Amino acid sequence: MTSKADPTEAFVWVWLPGATEPVVAGRLDRDGERLLYTYGASYRRRKSAIPIYEPELPLQEGIIAPISGLQMASCIRDGSPDAWGRRVIINRLTGKKPDAAGVPEISELTFLLQSGSDRIGALDFQASATEYVPRLAAQASLAELMEAAALIEKGVPLPPALDQAPNHGTSIGGARPKALIDDGTKKFIAKFSATNDTYSVVKAEFIAMKLASACGLNAAPVSMTRASYKDVLLIERFDRQHTPDGWTRRAMVSALTMLGLDEMMARYASYEDLAELIRHRFTNPKGTLKELYGRICFNVLCGNTDDHARNHAAFWDGRMLTLTPAYDICPQGRTGSEATQAMLIKGDGRASTLATLLAAAPDYHLKEAEAVALIEHQVTTIANFWQDFCDEAALSPVDRKLFAGRQFLNSYALDGLDNHKPLQHAFRAAHNTLLTSAGA
Repeated sequence: MTSKADPTEAFVWVWLPGATEPVVAGRLDRDGERLLYTYGASYRRRKSAIPIYEPELPLQEGIIAPISGLQMASCIRDGSPDAWGRRVIINRLTGKKPDAAGVPEISELTFLLQSGSDRIGALDFQASATEYVPRLAAQASLAELMEAAALIEKGVPLPPALDQAPNHGTSIGGARPKALIDDGTKKFIAKFSATNDTYSVVKAEFIAMKLASACGLNAAPVSMTRASYKDVLLIERFDRQHTPDGWTRRAMVSALTMLGLDEMMARYASYEDLAELIRHRFTNPKGTLKELYGRICFNVLCGNTDDHARNHAAFWDGRMLTLTPAYDICPQGRTGSEATQAMLIKGDGRASTLATLLAAAPDYHLKEAEAVALIEHQVTTIANFWQDFCDEAALSPVDRKLFAGRQFLNSYALDGLDNHKPLQHAFRAAHNTLLTSAGA
């Protein structure tokens, strides 16, 4: 239930391609549980105007209802905070954890209007159609941001000195504690350790992202730093570009939006369907198909089973889509050997195995021999660079033993691969290299 104090409308502002200032594009209106969207007449008259995303919100007159029974347009939801951002907002509004007794249900419009303005992509949400007032985070050090994140995790109200410090972190996706950092001509997402981490999750992501780049994938640049004696992962943002006139913002949509789904239907998200979209709606479809296939393979090899459809995205220029750099490649803990990917790989199959990957190769216009060569290259590269990136991350001996052969190059990947002896041999050799370097 929503309260009478909840907003009933919000105005959508957008940074058009190459622009350093936003313009108002339209209005969201609450209609029961749904959010309806209407483009402003002044925006439609602009020669430079683009649809927020087609086919979901085509640039047309009149009210546009969410498609396929969604409660809101998925391209709008892409700009709304996810688990961590919602937790920060709930803490600010109630001083409690989301699951604490007495926490009221908070509407989507409230989350949109309470989250920070420096959100992923090129949208922001305002109470006014005429005056743009950005919701900015207070200047804070990494140590102060981490202190605020720890208090939020505990469900403790923030003291006044820290109240606005994590504001930027409300507008970016994911469930882990994080914040946005501005460093002159670059912007970063800072990911912090969580209080319930049983191993160094941020270092695991750092190593995976570095290995992805070494494998030839287009992955966002990452680095490690420390604050308050804790590790912090810094990911360079690719949706911002610094120019002499200021910052431009690149419009983005998630794979969930491209597939016409929301969180409740995410389990139906399919790499096959995404590949079909790439063939028809993306720039450089041939190269993009091979890049996506490489990312799927790498997710299997590094143990990233959290490859859900919001962890894939594309830039949107008003006409065509272009795959963004890879992000959120984070190996997941596993208790047994068997694993499945978050998105379907081939048909109803999602097993984290090389056999599943090879069965899917034709969807990416790859012959079996090409797919085998790609996988073998990744396997060998992981083995060759493993120790270097573990050393760069200052990964502890305990975590090296935990990651080697379990998250990274888990032998379950060979399940059902009886007909590919050379690939089996390359995998086992790389697997043993990791175990030897980790002292396991």
